[in-house]
Amino acid sequence: MTNPKPTSNRKLSTVFSPRYLRVLYFFGGVTLSFIWWHVILRSLGLRSLSRRGLQSRLLRWARQFRMLAIRMGGIWIKVGQFLSARVDVLPEAITQELSGLQDEVPAESFDAMYSVINDEFGDQVESKFQWFDENPLASASLGQVHYARLPEGNQVVVKVQRPRIHELIRIDLAALNVVIGWLKRFKPVARRVDLDALFMEFSRTLWEEVDYLAEAENARRFKEMFADDKTVRIPDVYSDQTTSRVLTLEDVYHIKITDYEVIREAGIDLGEVAKRLFKTYLRQIFEEGFFHADPHPGNLFVEPLADGGWRLIFVDFGMVGQLKPGARKAMRDLAISVATKDTQRMVEAYQTLGMILPGANLDRVREAEAAVFDRFWGKSMRELTRLDIKEMHEFAREYRDLLYELPFQVPSDLIFLGRCVAILSGMCTGLNPDFNLFEELMPFAEKLLMEEEEDTLGVILEWLEEQARLLASLPKRIDRILETIDRGEMTVITKPTPDLDRRLDKLTQGVNRLAASVVFTALLVTGALLYLNGEGILGAVFMGLSIASLWWVLKG
Repeated sequence: MTNPKPTSNRKLSTVFSPRYLRVLYFFGGVTLSFIWWHVILRSLGLRSLSRRGLQSRLLRWARQFRMLAIRMGGIWIKVGQFLSARVDVLPEAITQELSGLQDEVPAESFDAMYSVINDEFGDQVESKFQWFDENPLASASLGQVHYARLPEGNQVVVKVQRPRIHELIRIDLAALNVVIGWLKRFKPVARRVDLDALFMEFSRTLWEEVDYLAEAENARRFKEMFADDKTVRIPDVYSDQTTSRVLTLEDVYHIKITDYEVIREAGIDLGEVAKRLFKTYLRQIFEEGFFHADPHPGNLFVEPLADGGWRLIFVDFGMVGQLKPGARKAMRDLAISVATKDTQRMVEAYQTLGMILPGANLDRVREAEAAVFDRFWGKSMRELTRLDIKEMHEFAREYRDLLYELPFQVPSDLIFLGRCVAILSGMCTGLNPDFNLFEELMPFAEKLLMEEEEDTLGVILEWLEEQARLLASLPKRIDRILETIDRGEMTVITKPTPDLDRRLDKLTQGVNRLAASVVFTALLVTGALLYLNGEGILGAVFMGLSIASLWWVLKG
Protein backbone atom coordinates (compact mmCIF):
# COMPACT_ATOMS: atom_id res chain seq x y z
CA MET A 1 0.00 0.00 0.00
CA THR A 2 1.34 3.43 -0.86
CA ASN A 3 0.84 6.69 0.96
CA PRO A 4 -1.93 8.71 -0.72
CA LYS A 5 -0.77 12.08 -2.01
CA PRO A 6 -1.89 14.81 0.40
CA THR A 7 -3.95 17.69 -0.91
CA SER A 8 -3.02 21.30 -0.09
CA ASN A 9 -5.81 21.43 2.55
CA ARG A 10 -4.51 18.25 4.10
CA LYS A 11 -0.99 19.71 4.17
CA LEU A 12 -2.25 22.79 6.01
CA SER A 13 -4.19 20.70 8.52
CA THR A 14 -1.05 18.60 9.07
CA VAL A 15 1.23 21.59 9.67
CA PHE A 16 -1.13 23.15 12.20
CA SER A 17 -1.96 19.84 13.90
CA PRO A 18 -1.14 19.87 17.66
CA ARG A 19 0.39 16.42 17.22
CA TYR A 20 2.72 17.67 14.46
CA LEU A 21 3.75 20.74 16.49
CA ARG A 22 4.31 18.66 19.62
CA VAL A 23 6.77 16.40 17.81
CA LEU A 24 8.68 19.36 16.31
CA TYR A 25 8.75 21.04 19.74
CA PHE A 26 10.38 17.96 21.29
CA PHE A 27 12.98 17.43 18.55
CA GLY A 28 13.60 21.17 18.25
CA GLY A 29 14.50 21.27 21.96
CA VAL A 30 16.85 18.30 21.61
CA THR A 31 18.46 19.88 18.54
CA LEU A 32 19.05 23.24 20.26
CA SER A 33 20.48 21.46 23.31
CA PHE A 34 22.81 19.46 21.06
CA ILE A 35 23.96 22.59 19.21
CA TRP A 36 24.73 24.33 22.50
CA TRP A 37 26.71 21.46 24.03
CA HIS A 38 28.44 20.03 20.95
CA VAL A 39 28.79 22.95 18.51
CA ILE A 40 28.87 26.27 20.34
CA LEU A 41 30.90 25.13 23.38
CA ARG A 42 33.39 23.30 21.17
CA SER A 43 33.76 26.32 18.89
CA LEU A 44 34.60 28.34 22.02
CA GLY A 45 37.36 25.87 22.90
CA LEU A 46 35.41 24.29 25.78
CA ARG A 47 35.63 20.68 24.60
CA SER A 48 36.15 19.29 28.10
CA LEU A 49 32.97 21.02 29.26
CA SER A 50 31.17 19.68 26.18
CA ARG A 51 32.20 16.11 26.99
CA ARG A 52 31.23 16.45 30.64
CA GLY A 53 27.93 14.70 31.36
CA LEU A 54 27.58 13.46 27.76
CA GLN A 55 26.28 10.01 28.74
CA SER A 56 23.69 11.43 31.12
CA ARG A 57 22.44 13.86 28.43
CA LEU A 58 22.13 11.09 25.85
CA LEU A 59 20.26 8.93 28.35
CA ARG A 60 17.93 11.81 29.26
CA TRP A 61 17.10 12.51 25.60
CA ALA A 62 16.44 8.81 24.97
CA ARG A 63 14.15 8.57 28.01
CA GLN A 64 12.26 11.69 27.00
CA PHE A 65 11.72 10.27 23.50
CA ARG A 66 10.61 6.95 24.95
CA MET A 67 7.96 8.69 27.07
CA LEU A 68 6.84 10.74 24.05
CA ALA A 69 6.49 7.59 21.96
CA ILE A 70 4.42 5.79 24.61
CA ARG A 71 2.11 8.79 25.08
CA MET A 72 1.58 9.50 21.38
CA GLY A 73 1.57 6.01 19.92
CA GLY A 74 1.19 6.16 16.15
CA ILE A 75 4.51 5.57 14.43
CA TRP A 76 6.73 6.79 17.25
CA ILE A 77 7.09 3.45 18.99
CA LYS A 78 8.06 2.04 15.58
CA VAL A 79 10.61 4.87 15.20
CA GLY A 80 12.04 4.04 18.64
CA GLN A 81 12.36 0.35 17.78
CA PHE A 82 13.91 1.34 14.46
CA LEU A 83 16.48 3.60 16.16
CA SER A 84 17.37 0.92 18.72
CA ALA A 85 18.81 -1.15 15.85
CA ARG A 86 21.10 1.67 14.66
CA VAL A 87 24.07 0.61 16.79
CA ASP A 88 26.25 1.60 13.83
CA VAL A 89 25.22 5.25 14.11
CA LEU A 90 23.76 6.01 17.55
CA PRO A 91 25.54 5.88 20.93
CA GLU A 92 24.95 2.81 23.08
CA ALA A 93 23.23 4.90 25.79
CA ILE A 94 20.42 5.70 23.32
CA THR A 95 20.07 2.30 21.64
CA GLN A 96 20.10 0.52 25.02
CA GLU A 97 17.35 2.75 26.43
CA LEU A 98 15.18 2.30 23.33
CA SER A 99 15.80 -1.45 22.95
CA GLY A 100 13.15 -2.26 25.54
CA LEU A 101 10.49 -0.08 23.90
CA GLN A 102 7.55 -2.43 23.37
CA ASP A 103 4.72 -1.93 20.93
CA GLU A 104 2.26 -1.43 23.80
CA VAL A 105 -0.01 1.60 24.16
CA PRO A 106 -3.28 2.24 26.00
CA ALA A 107 -6.16 0.30 24.48
CA GLU A 108 -8.94 1.88 22.45
CA SER A 109 -12.52 1.30 23.62
CA PHE A 110 -14.23 -1.72 22.11
CA ASP A 111 -16.92 0.55 20.65
CA ALA A 112 -14.25 2.43 18.68
CA MET A 113 -12.73 -0.81 17.38
CA TYR A 114 -16.13 -2.31 16.56
CA SER A 115 -16.93 0.76 14.47
CA VAL A 116 -13.96 -0.13 12.24
CA ILE A 117 -15.21 -3.73 11.93
CA ASN A 118 -18.68 -2.45 11.11
CA ASP A 119 -17.29 -0.08 8.44
CA GLU A 120 -15.53 -3.04 6.82
CA PHE A 121 -18.37 -5.59 6.88
CA GLY A 122 -21.53 -3.50 7.30
CA ASP A 123 -24.68 -5.61 7.60
CA GLN A 124 -22.65 -8.80 7.31
CA VAL A 125 -20.86 -8.44 10.69
CA GLU A 126 -23.23 -10.78 12.51
CA SER A 127 -22.96 -13.39 9.76
CA LYS A 128 -19.16 -13.17 9.89
CA PHE A 129 -18.67 -13.24 13.67
CA GLN A 130 -20.75 -14.84 16.40
CA TRP A 131 -19.03 -13.19 19.38
CA PHE A 132 -16.24 -10.76 20.32
CA ASP A 133 -14.29 -10.47 23.56
CA GLU A 134 -14.48 -6.77 24.42
CA ASN A 135 -11.21 -6.92 26.39
CA PRO A 136 -8.24 -6.75 24.00
CA LEU A 137 -5.74 -9.59 23.92
CA ALA A 138 -3.03 -7.12 22.87
CA SER A 139 -2.92 -3.41 22.12
CA ALA A 140 -0.29 -2.02 19.74
CA SER A 141 0.39 1.38 18.23
CA LEU A 142 -1.25 0.59 14.89
CA GLY A 143 -3.89 -1.96 15.83
CA GLN A 144 -5.55 -4.03 18.50
CA VAL A 145 -6.22 -7.77 18.86
CA HIS A 146 -9.41 -9.35 20.23
CA TYR A 147 -10.59 -12.91 20.68
CA ALA A 148 -13.68 -13.76 18.66
CA ARG A 149 -15.79 -16.74 17.63
CA LEU A 150 -16.97 -17.58 14.13
CA PRO A 151 -20.50 -18.82 13.38
CA GLU A 152 -19.04 -22.33 12.91
CA GLY A 153 -17.75 -22.20 16.50
CA ASN A 154 -14.02 -21.70 15.74
CA GLN A 155 -12.23 -19.41 18.20
CA VAL A 156 -10.08 -16.91 16.33
CA VAL A 157 -8.05 -13.78 16.93
CA VAL A 158 -9.09 -10.62 15.12
CA LYS A 159 -6.59 -7.82 14.50
CA VAL A 160 -8.29 -4.48 13.95
CA GLN A 161 -6.67 -1.20 12.92
CA ARG A 162 -7.06 1.78 15.21
CA PRO A 163 -9.50 4.46 14.03
CA ARG A 164 -7.85 7.36 12.13
CA ILE A 165 -4.52 5.51 12.03
CA HIS A 166 -3.89 6.48 8.39
CA GLU A 167 -4.35 10.15 9.25
CA LEU A 168 -1.98 9.84 12.24
CA ILE A 169 0.64 8.14 10.08
CA ARG A 170 0.50 10.98 7.53
CA ILE A 171 0.95 13.59 10.27
CA ASP A 172 3.76 11.68 11.99
CA LEU A 173 5.65 11.01 8.75
CA ALA A 174 5.40 14.70 7.82
CA ALA A 175 6.93 15.64 11.18
CA LEU A 176 9.59 12.94 10.88
CA ASN A 177 10.55 14.23 7.44
CA VAL A 178 11.20 17.69 8.92
CA VAL A 179 13.36 16.18 11.69
CA ILE A 180 15.35 14.23 9.09
CA GLY A 181 15.94 17.52 7.25
CA TRP A 182 17.55 18.83 10.44
CA LEU A 183 19.66 15.69 10.86
CA LYS A 184 20.98 15.98 7.31
CA ARG A 185 22.79 19.15 8.39
CA PHE A 186 24.79 17.10 10.93
CA LYS A 187 27.69 15.76 8.86
CA PRO A 188 28.77 12.80 11.09
CA VAL A 189 25.28 11.30 10.62
CA ALA A 190 24.66 12.40 7.01
CA ARG A 191 28.08 11.04 5.95
CA ARG A 192 27.29 7.55 7.22
CA VAL A 193 23.56 7.20 6.52
CA ASP A 194 21.44 7.91 3.47
CA LEU A 195 18.68 9.56 5.49
CA ASP A 196 16.35 10.05 2.53
CA ALA A 197 16.61 6.35 1.58
CA LEU A 198 16.11 5.45 5.23
CA PHE A 199 12.95 7.53 5.42
CA MET A 200 11.60 6.00 2.21
CA GLU A 201 12.28 2.47 3.46
CA PHE A 202 10.67 3.17 6.83
CA SER A 203 7.62 4.80 5.20
CA ARG A 204 7.19 1.93 2.73
CA THR A 205 7.35 -0.69 5.46
CA LEU A 206 4.96 1.28 7.67
CA TRP A 207 2.28 1.60 4.97
CA GLU A 208 2.64 -2.10 4.22
CA GLU A 209 2.10 -2.83 7.91
CA VAL A 210 -1.34 -1.19 7.85
CA ASP A 211 -2.41 -3.18 4.80
CA TYR A 212 -3.85 -6.32 6.38
CA LEU A 213 -4.43 -7.96 3.02
CA ALA A 214 -0.66 -7.85 2.47
CA GLU A 215 -0.11 -9.24 5.97
CA ALA A 216 -2.55 -12.07 5.22
CA GLU A 217 -0.54 -12.90 2.11
CA ASN A 218 2.67 -12.90 4.18
CA ALA A 219 1.08 -15.37 6.62
CA ARG A 220 0.08 -17.64 3.75
CA ARG A 221 3.62 -17.52 2.37
CA PHE A 222 5.09 -18.49 5.74
CA LYS A 223 2.50 -21.26 6.04
CA GLU A 224 3.63 -22.67 2.71
CA MET A 225 7.30 -22.19 3.59
CA PHE A 226 6.99 -24.35 6.72
CA ALA A 227 4.37 -26.77 5.40
CA ASP A 228 6.77 -29.73 5.69
CA ASP A 229 8.26 -28.66 9.02
CA LYS A 230 6.25 -30.13 11.90
CA THR A 231 8.31 -28.22 14.48
CA VAL A 232 6.98 -24.82 13.37
CA ARG A 233 3.35 -23.66 13.31
CA ILE A 234 1.91 -20.74 11.33
CA PRO A 235 -1.76 -19.74 11.86
CA ASP A 236 -4.37 -20.14 9.12
CA VAL A 237 -5.93 -17.02 7.58
CA TYR A 238 -9.74 -16.74 7.44
CA SER A 239 -10.13 -14.93 4.13
CA ASP A 240 -13.90 -14.34 4.44
CA GLN A 241 -13.33 -12.40 7.66
CA THR A 242 -10.30 -10.44 6.41
CA THR A 243 -10.12 -7.00 4.78
CA SER A 244 -7.46 -4.29 4.47
CA ARG A 245 -8.29 -3.14 8.04
CA VAL A 246 -9.46 -6.35 9.73
CA LEU A 247 -7.37 -9.55 9.83
CA THR A 248 -8.76 -12.82 11.20
CA LEU A 249 -6.38 -15.64 12.07
CA GLU A 250 -6.50 -19.06 13.68
CA ASP A 251 -6.04 -18.87 17.45
CA VAL A 252 -2.58 -20.33 18.08
CA TYR A 253 -1.65 -18.49 21.28
CA HIS A 254 0.19 -20.71 23.77
CA ILE A 255 3.16 -20.16 26.11
CA LYS A 256 4.95 -16.88 25.47
CA ILE A 257 8.56 -17.60 24.54
CA THR A 258 9.84 -15.48 27.45
CA ASP A 259 7.74 -17.33 30.09
CA TYR A 260 10.76 -19.44 30.94
CA GLU A 261 9.36 -21.06 34.09
CA VAL A 262 6.13 -22.13 32.36
CA ILE A 263 8.14 -23.62 29.48
CA ARG A 264 10.26 -25.60 31.97
CA GLU A 265 7.15 -26.83 33.77
CA ALA A 266 5.89 -28.15 30.43
CA GLY A 267 9.02 -30.32 30.27
CA ILE A 268 10.60 -28.34 27.44
CA ASP A 269 14.33 -27.59 27.46
CA LEU A 270 15.00 -23.86 27.10
CA GLY A 271 18.30 -24.52 25.33
CA GLU A 272 16.48 -26.54 22.67
CA VAL A 273 14.00 -23.70 22.19
CA ALA A 274 16.91 -21.30 21.59
CA LYS A 275 18.47 -23.69 19.06
CA ARG A 276 15.23 -24.21 17.13
CA LEU A 277 14.50 -20.48 17.07
CA PHE A 278 18.00 -19.77 15.74
CA LYS A 279 17.88 -22.51 13.10
CA THR A 280 14.44 -21.39 11.95
CA TYR A 281 15.77 -17.88 11.33
CA LEU A 282 18.87 -19.21 9.57
CA ARG A 283 16.55 -20.90 7.11
CA GLN A 284 14.38 -17.82 6.66
CA ILE A 285 17.29 -15.43 6.10
CA PHE A 286 19.88 -17.50 4.24
CA GLU A 287 17.79 -20.03 2.32
CA GLU A 288 14.42 -18.37 1.72
CA GLY A 289 15.52 -14.72 1.74
CA PHE A 290 12.14 -13.95 3.36
CA PHE A 291 11.99 -13.52 7.13
CA HIS A 292 9.74 -12.53 10.02
CA ALA A 293 11.26 -9.17 10.93
CA ASP A 294 9.60 -8.59 14.30
CA PRO A 295 10.60 -11.49 16.60
CA HIS A 296 9.69 -9.80 19.90
CA PRO A 297 8.27 -11.97 22.73
CA GLY A 298 4.65 -11.12 21.94
CA ASN A 299 4.98 -12.69 18.49
CA LEU A 300 6.56 -16.03 19.43
CA PHE A 301 5.04 -18.90 21.39
CA VAL A 302 5.85 -22.46 22.42
CA GLU A 303 3.15 -25.11 22.03
CA PRO A 304 3.52 -28.38 24.02
CA LEU A 305 2.21 -31.43 22.14
CA ALA A 306 0.46 -34.53 23.44
CA ASP A 307 3.31 -36.82 22.34
CA GLY A 308 5.81 -34.93 24.50
CA GLY A 309 7.15 -32.81 21.68
CA TRP A 310 6.57 -29.12 21.08
CA ARG A 311 6.23 -26.56 18.28
CA LEU A 312 7.48 -23.02 17.76
CA ILE A 313 4.68 -20.62 16.79
CA PHE A 314 4.98 -17.35 14.86
CA VAL A 315 2.27 -14.66 14.75
CA ASP A 316 2.04 -11.10 13.39
CA PHE A 317 3.35 -10.97 9.84
CA GLY A 318 2.98 -7.24 9.24
CA MET A 319 6.71 -6.60 9.37
CA VAL A 320 8.65 -8.93 7.09
CA GLY A 321 11.98 -8.61 5.32
CA GLN A 322 12.99 -9.79 1.89
CA LEU A 323 16.53 -10.11 0.58
CA LYS A 324 17.39 -9.63 -3.07
CA PRO A 325 19.36 -12.49 -4.70
CA GLY A 326 22.65 -10.58 -4.53
CA ALA A 327 22.16 -9.74 -0.86
CA ARG A 328 21.17 -13.33 -0.07
CA LYS A 329 24.37 -14.60 -1.70
CA ALA A 330 26.42 -12.08 0.28
CA MET A 331 24.68 -13.09 3.52
CA ARG A 332 25.53 -16.74 2.81
CA ASP A 333 29.16 -15.70 2.25
CA LEU A 334 29.05 -13.80 5.54
CA ALA A 335 27.79 -16.86 7.42
CA ILE A 336 30.51 -19.05 5.86
CA SER A 337 33.20 -16.46 6.61
CA VAL A 338 32.22 -16.29 10.30
CA ALA A 339 32.23 -20.08 10.62
CA THR A 340 35.55 -20.48 8.78
CA LYS A 341 37.19 -17.28 10.10
CA ASP A 342 37.79 -16.12 6.53
CA THR A 343 38.38 -12.36 6.83
CA GLN A 344 38.83 -11.82 3.08
CA ARG A 345 35.47 -13.40 2.30
CA MET A 346 33.88 -11.46 5.15
CA VAL A 347 35.11 -8.08 3.86
CA GLU A 348 33.96 -8.94 0.32
CA ALA A 349 30.51 -9.81 1.71
CA TYR A 350 30.44 -6.49 3.59
CA GLN A 351 31.26 -4.67 0.37
CA THR A 352 28.57 -6.47 -1.62
CA LEU A 353 26.01 -5.60 1.04
CA GLY A 354 27.13 -1.95 1.08
CA MET A 355 28.11 -2.16 4.74
CA ILE A 356 31.54 -0.53 4.34
CA LEU A 357 31.81 3.16 3.61
CA PRO A 358 33.74 4.21 0.47
CA GLY A 359 37.38 4.96 1.16
CA ALA A 360 37.61 2.64 4.17
CA ASN A 361 41.00 1.02 4.85
CA LEU A 362 40.12 -2.58 3.92
CA ASP A 363 43.46 -3.99 5.12
CA ARG A 364 42.83 -2.46 8.53
CA VAL A 365 39.28 -3.84 8.59
CA ARG A 366 40.55 -7.33 7.75
CA GLU A 367 43.20 -7.01 10.46
CA ALA A 368 40.57 -6.01 13.02
CA GLU A 369 38.26 -8.88 12.00
CA ALA A 370 41.16 -11.35 12.38
CA ALA A 371 41.80 -9.97 15.88
CA VAL A 372 38.12 -10.38 16.75
CA PHE A 373 38.24 -14.00 15.59
CA ASP A 374 41.42 -14.65 17.61
CA ARG A 375 40.04 -13.16 20.81
CA PHE A 376 36.30 -13.84 20.76
CA TRP A 377 35.51 -16.58 18.22
CA GLY A 378 33.91 -19.72 19.68
CA LYS A 379 32.87 -18.15 22.99
CA SER A 380 29.34 -18.53 24.32
CA MET A 381 27.19 -15.54 25.22
CA ARG A 382 27.92 -16.10 28.92
CA GLU A 383 31.67 -16.18 28.23
CA LEU A 384 31.46 -13.02 26.13
CA THR A 385 29.64 -11.16 28.91
CA ARG A 386 32.35 -12.25 31.38
CA LEU A 387 35.28 -10.99 29.34
CA ASP A 388 37.83 -8.99 31.28
CA ILE A 389 37.12 -5.29 30.82
CA LYS A 390 40.88 -4.72 30.47
CA GLU A 391 40.93 -6.98 27.41
CA MET A 392 38.14 -4.91 25.85
CA HIS A 393 39.99 -1.67 26.59
CA GLU A 394 43.18 -3.13 25.09
CA PHE A 395 41.31 -4.07 21.92
CA ALA A 396 39.76 -0.59 21.76
CA ARG A 397 43.18 1.05 22.08
CA GLU A 398 44.68 -1.19 19.40
CA TYR A 399 41.95 -0.32 16.89
CA ARG A 400 41.01 3.14 18.10
CA ASP A 401 41.41 4.49 14.55
CA LEU A 402 38.63 2.21 13.27
CA LEU A 403 36.45 2.87 16.31
CA TYR A 404 36.85 6.60 15.71
CA GLU A 405 36.18 6.49 11.97
CA LEU A 406 33.52 3.73 12.18
CA PRO A 407 33.74 2.75 8.50
CA PHE A 408 30.64 0.56 8.81
CA GLN A 409 27.03 1.37 8.02
CA VAL A 410 23.78 -0.58 7.82
CA PRO A 411 22.12 0.08 4.42
CA SER A 412 18.50 1.16 4.58
CA ASP A 413 17.25 -2.09 3.00
CA LEU A 414 19.03 -4.13 5.70
CA ILE A 415 17.85 -2.14 8.71
CA PHE A 416 15.07 -4.56 9.57
CA LEU A 417 17.42 -7.50 9.18
CA GLY A 418 19.87 -5.84 11.60
CA ARG A 419 17.09 -5.15 14.08
CA CYS A 420 15.78 -8.70 13.69
CA VAL A 421 19.21 -10.26 14.32
CA ALA A 422 19.79 -8.04 17.38
CA ILE A 423 16.44 -9.04 18.94
CA LEU A 424 16.98 -12.69 18.02
CA SER A 425 20.40 -12.72 19.69
CA GLY A 426 18.89 -11.31 22.88
CA MET A 427 16.07 -13.86 22.88
CA CYS A 428 18.41 -16.82 22.38
CA THR A 429 20.64 -15.56 25.20
CA GLY A 430 17.60 -15.10 27.46
CA LEU A 431 16.53 -18.68 26.82
CA ASN A 432 20.06 -20.01 27.31
CA PRO A 433 22.84 -17.79 28.70
CA ASP A 434 25.34 -20.37 27.42
CA PHE A 435 23.99 -20.16 23.87
CA ASN A 436 26.93 -20.41 21.49
CA LEU A 437 26.26 -18.75 18.15
CA PHE A 438 29.42 -20.22 16.62
CA GLU A 439 28.52 -23.83 17.50
CA GLU A 440 25.02 -23.40 16.10
CA LEU A 441 26.28 -21.66 12.97
CA MET A 442 28.92 -24.29 12.10
CA PRO A 443 26.60 -27.08 10.79
CA PHE A 444 24.65 -24.56 8.73
CA ALA A 445 27.84 -23.07 7.27
CA GLU A 446 29.08 -26.58 6.41
CA LYS A 447 25.81 -27.19 4.57
CA LEU A 448 26.25 -23.94 2.63
CA LEU A 449 29.83 -24.92 1.74
CA MET A 450 28.69 -28.33 0.48
CA GLU A 451 26.02 -26.66 -1.67
CA GLU A 452 28.67 -24.28 -3.00
CA GLU A 453 30.96 -27.20 -3.91
CA GLU A 454 28.06 -29.03 -5.56
CA ASP A 455 27.31 -25.92 -7.63
CA THR A 456 30.96 -25.73 -8.73
CA LEU A 457 31.05 -29.44 -9.57
CA GLY A 458 27.79 -29.03 -11.48
CA VAL A 459 29.35 -26.32 -13.66
CA ILE A 460 32.36 -28.55 -14.39
CA LEU A 461 30.19 -31.56 -15.24
CA GLU A 462 27.98 -29.42 -17.47
CA TRP A 463 31.04 -28.19 -19.38
CA LEU A 464 32.34 -31.76 -19.72
CA GLU A 465 28.96 -32.91 -21.01
CA GLU A 466 29.01 -30.16 -23.65
CA GLN A 467 32.53 -31.11 -24.74
CA ALA A 468 31.57 -34.79 -24.90
CA ARG A 469 28.63 -33.96 -27.16
CA LEU A 470 30.93 -32.04 -29.48
CA LEU A 471 33.42 -34.89 -29.61
CA ALA A 472 30.63 -37.43 -30.22
CA SER A 473 29.32 -35.40 -33.15
CA LEU A 474 32.72 -35.14 -34.89
CA PRO A 475 32.63 -38.56 -36.67
CA LYS A 476 29.21 -37.81 -38.21
CA ARG A 477 30.36 -34.37 -39.34
CA ILE A 478 33.54 -35.80 -40.90
CA ASP A 479 31.50 -38.58 -42.58
CA ARG A 480 29.15 -36.00 -44.13
CA ILE A 481 32.10 -34.02 -45.45
CA LEU A 482 33.68 -37.15 -46.97
CA GLU A 483 30.39 -38.13 -48.66
CA THR A 484 30.12 -34.63 -50.12
CA ILE A 485 33.65 -34.91 -51.50
CA ASP A 486 32.98 -38.43 -52.83
CA ARG A 487 29.94 -37.18 -54.77
CA GLY A 488 32.05 -34.40 -56.25
CA GLU A 489 29.87 -31.73 -54.70
CA MET A 490 32.69 -29.96 -52.91
CA THR A 491 35.26 -27.85 -54.62
CA VAL A 492 38.39 -27.02 -52.70
CA ILE A 493 40.63 -24.25 -53.99
CA THR A 494 44.04 -24.16 -52.40
CA LYS A 495 46.85 -21.73 -52.75
CA PRO A 496 50.11 -23.15 -51.50
CA THR A 497 52.09 -20.93 -49.18
CA PRO A 498 55.46 -21.57 -47.54
CA ASP A 499 54.01 -21.77 -44.02
CA LEU A 500 50.95 -23.92 -44.86
CA ASP A 501 52.51 -27.10 -43.51
CA ARG A 502 53.55 -25.33 -40.33
CA ARG A 503 50.03 -24.01 -39.77
CA LEU A 504 48.50 -27.43 -40.38
CA ASP A 505 50.88 -28.94 -37.84
CA LYS A 506 49.88 -26.32 -35.25
CA LEU A 507 46.21 -26.92 -35.97
CA THR A 508 46.67 -30.66 -35.51
CA GLN A 509 48.52 -30.09 -32.23
CA GLY A 510 45.78 -27.76 -31.02
CA VAL A 511 43.05 -30.32 -31.74
CA ASN A 512 45.09 -33.01 -30.00
CA ARG A 513 45.59 -30.78 -26.94
CA LEU A 514 41.90 -29.93 -26.79
CA ALA A 515 40.94 -33.60 -26.87
CA ALA A 516 43.59 -34.45 -24.27
CA SER A 517 42.44 -31.58 -22.02
CA VAL A 518 38.90 -32.91 -22.10
CA VAL A 519 40.16 -36.40 -21.29
CA PHE A 520 42.36 -35.01 -18.46
CA THR A 521 39.46 -33.11 -16.86
CA ALA A 522 37.08 -36.07 -17.17
CA LEU A 523 39.60 -38.48 -15.61
CA LEU A 524 40.45 -36.05 -12.79
CA VAL A 525 36.82 -35.34 -11.83
CA THR A 526 35.89 -39.03 -12.07
CA GLY A 527 38.86 -39.96 -9.88
CA ALA A 528 37.99 -37.30 -7.29
CA LEU A 529 34.35 -38.43 -7.13
CA LEU A 530 35.37 -42.09 -6.73
CA TYR A 531 37.87 -41.16 -4.00
CA LEU A 532 35.31 -39.07 -2.05
CA ASN A 533 32.81 -41.94 -2.26
CA GLY A 534 35.20 -44.41 -0.65
CA GLU A 535 36.65 -46.01 -3.82
CA GLY A 536 40.23 -45.06 -2.93
CA ILE A 537 42.16 -47.42 -5.20
CA LEU A 538 39.96 -46.93 -8.26
CA GLY A 539 39.95 -43.16 -7.67
CA ALA A 540 43.76 -43.15 -7.47
CA VAL A 541 43.97 -45.06 -10.77
CA PHE A 542 41.80 -42.51 -12.58
CA MET A 543 43.71 -39.56 -11.10
CA GLY A 544 46.95 -41.24 -12.17
CA LEU A 545 45.64 -41.56 -15.72
CA SER A 546 44.65 -37.88 -15.61
CA ILE A 547 48.24 -36.94 -14.67
CA ALA A 548 49.54 -39.01 -17.58
CA SER A 549 47.21 -37.24 -20.01
CA LEU A 550 48.30 -33.88 -18.58
CA TRP A 551 51.96 -34.82 -19.14
CA TRP A 552 51.14 -35.71 -22.75
CA VAL A 553 49.42 -32.33 -23.25
CA LEU A 554 52.40 -30.45 -21.82
CA LYS A 555 54.86 -32.58 -23.74
CA GLY A 556 52.95 -31.93 -26.98
